[in-house]
Amino acid sequence: RTMMISSKGRYALRVMIDLAEHAEEGYIPLQTIAARQGISEKYLESILAVLSKAKLLDAVRGKGGGYRLARPAAGYTGTLAPVTCLERGQQCENAKNCRTLPLWQGLDRTIADYLGRYTLADLARMEKEP
Repeated sequence: RTMMISSKGRYALRVMIDLAEHAEEGYIPLQTIAARQGISEKYLESILAVLSKAKLLDAVRGKGGGYRLARPAAGYTGTLAPVTCLERGQQCENAKNCRTLPLWQGLDRTIADYLGRYTLADLARMEKEP
């Protein structure tokens, strides 16, 4: 079985990179992000809501409002739990007897080690290189 990242997850990362690249512009309107990324405003709104709720973005409503990163781009590194039971705060009732848990924990460490090498600032720089 192949582990796939959802479309929403891929778009969320693109949005975060976009905001990192334009951090000096302050709050960026939803419409501007949607146009740059080729994402419908309605779909983008749902992505931004999740990112804001997770405190990854700051949001301001009204004139002059929009979205920006909640902290400098160099302060964001990646995490991606390969199975639900390893997500932060989750505990499976079968963990004590689970024969696959060591496999998933090892994969989780490998993914964390790899993603931890990259920050959002690194990805923003990579995108700009030809």
